[in-house]
Amino acid sequence: MTNSEIVTAFVEAWNRMDWDAVVDMLSDDVVYHNIPMAPIEGKEAARAFIVGMQPEAVDWQILAIAENGDKVLTERVDNFDMAGGKKISLPVMGTFEIENGKISAWRDYFDLPTFTSQMT
Repeated sequence: MTNSEIVTAFVEAWNRMDWDAVVDMLSDDVVYHNIPMAPIEGKEAARAFIVGMQPEAVDWQILAIAENGDKVLTERVDNFDMAGGKKISLPVMGTFEIENGKISAWRDYFDLPTFTSQMT
């Protein structure tokens, strides 16, 4: 599997809400950073955050993907249906670093006010 295929499979697992598959693609010492929030370190902390979101549906759309060595960049729109009928649609630029077939670093860059305005 190429690094781009690993990231594409990761996005597909999110869209299926297959949290075990999502977490399995992360290295044990992964650093997951939703910028501008604080980074999350380690697979179990990432699992807790991901599972804690509790979306009712997920539809991440990859608009563009580029691979350079162990890094994969994605331009995405991350769509979530949340409890209470809230819908979130968030433009995201994501950077993934792959080591030994696992995601060892994952940084998503997005506009926090765009996210928070949809959560109110």
